[in-house]
Amino acid sequence: MAHARKLLHTRYRLNDLEKTVRFYREVLGLEEVRRHKSPRGSELVFLKAPESEELIELCYFPSSGPVVVQADLTHLAFEVDSLEEFGRHLTSLGLRYSDGPTMRPDGGGFAFIDAPEGYEIELIQRPR
Repeated sequence: MAHARKLLHTRYRLNDLEKTVRFYREVLGLEEVRRHKSPRGSELVFLKAPESEELIELCYFPSSGPVVVQADLTHLAFEVDSLEEFGRHLTSLGLRYSDGPTMRPDGGGFAFIDAPEGYEIELIQRPR
């Protein structure tokens, strides 16, 4: 039986490619893997988290119109070692959590930060 083998990447289309690439690199520590122009003219940048195989594809394609992200449409979730430590990292960059952290008795928890253009990032701390 035919089936999908694995998730390769998730695409987010943007109005300002470089601003978002900077955010993912500086705030989240993602690595830029490659960038190129698609056959139809989209500018594409692929990023990955250090311990992930899956990529995030950021796409700039202005001829298809402006991107407007409605509230709570989608988010990417990343694991962090410590929400407290990541919160200090955010503060050093002049940023803060938009929601949380919400901690559970088992030591796990989650928080959200606002990424550029209305996208949201969830950060998850695994239980002890």
